[in-house]
Amino acid sequence: MTKFSELGLIEPLQRALAAKGYDIPTPIQAQAIPVLLEGRDLCGIAQTGTGKTAAFALPSLHYLSENLKHTPPQGCRMLILAPTRELASQIAESFVQYGKFLRLSVATVFGGVPINKQIRQLQRGVDVLVATPGRLLDLIDQRALSLRFVEIFVLDEADQMLDLGFIHALKRVDQLLPKKRQSLFFSATMPKAIAELGNRFLTNPARVSVAPAATTAERVEQFATFCNPAEKQALLTLRLRSEPIDRALVFTRTKHGADRVVKNLRAAGVAAEAIHGNKSQPQRERALGQFRTGEIKILVATDIAARGIDVGGVSHVFNFELPNVAEQYVHRIGRTARAGAAGIAIAFVADDERPYLKAIEKLTRIQLDIQPLPENFRSEMAKLPKPVPSAPQPQGDRRRHDGGGRNGDAQPKRHFSRPKGAPGAHKGAVRRFGGGR
Repeated sequence: MTKFSELGLIEPLQRALAAKGYDIPTPIQAQAIPVLLEGRDLCGIAQTGTGKTAAFALPSLHYLSENLKHTPPQGCRMLILAPTRELASQIAESFVQYGKFLRLSVATVFGGVPINKQIRQLQRGVDVLVATPGRLLDLIDQRALSLRFVEIFVLDEADQMLDLGFIHALKRVDQLLPKKRQSLFFSATMPKAIAELGNRFLTNPARVSVAPAATTAERVEQFATFCNPAEKQALLTLRLRSEPIDRALVFTRTKHGADRVVKNLRAAGVAAEAIHGNKSQPQRERALGQFRTGEIKILVATDIAARGIDVGGVSHVFNFELPNVAEQYVHRIGRTARAGAAGIAIAFVADDERPYLKAIEKLTRIQLDIQPLPENFRSEMAKLPKPVPSAPQPQGDRRRHDGGGRNGDAQPKRHFSRPKGAPGAHKGAVRRFGGGR
């Protein structure tokens, strides 16, 4: 069995890994790190929660440290693009932890926080920059950032980043990057059309896949309960009361729906918070912080939280509404059963969502176990407070993917193909860590 000590990483990185208790690399790490140390481009596909960040962070930090240079003013040596603020912050924090004994700097830039502060932080330049596309282009437009010094370019969650809604931004970034660079794609899903699109950004890439594309976490028990839309709120409340829950993520398709679920849970005496693209950055950080510490056990989210939110101890994922893009289901339930733990995923399926369930089962090659409604469900439902009625929604919002908006997260202008029969951490701060080798 391969150990980190056998991969040829420099001693300060091995020391940081030992401090975190890491000894054996995950399959994606064991396969990707040697290839990346050779300087090759790479397209890596692995299930969510299998350690993709370390797979590109460790060899990149190794290279940057072995080839120390002055940080380029208003520039960076490594650029990582992520679809959401939360994922960008998480990636940057991982780089800080892995590079704690190296003399390198890390910065994050995303919307929702003052841009002038980020402009000042970038004046001296940084080694590693993690960014969301919107804020990255804003900084470039204001001539506060140049990409001509980038040596390593990473797209994390590449299937979402390369969706057609992002292709124009990526083409622009690609034109600003040096032709001679190392480019890396990592994702849990890689549809064929998106993979072909990604080939234009990679040069003779190595391909590493440690699990069939779009497979779901092996240790997640998956269930589906058929119910009417009007029954979902009561079903969720009763399940949350009866299940032995450590922490639970509840996914809705829309921002309005997430807020409505939280209001109804609170009315029933269940503490919960919501996180989605309409929330301010302080609100999102506060909700995630309370969820991480266990102050609240229920977090209701749109798909903005399906990618990159690495919170330990999530025992349950509830799909209050099934996603209308099957790949999103993989990312949603990947929030549980992380780091070797087990988890439970429960989907509430209305009649008009049956085509979505069929598409998910076809994609994942797994048939969800059918879980009936609880005994005496109707009588128990009658005891609960009357649900808050649905608020009027903007035209087209009912089926729109929540990408978070211009103020920080990339928001793809996706054109979903509906299944037949379906209905219409730190705020940009530069982390400099020292210590010698």
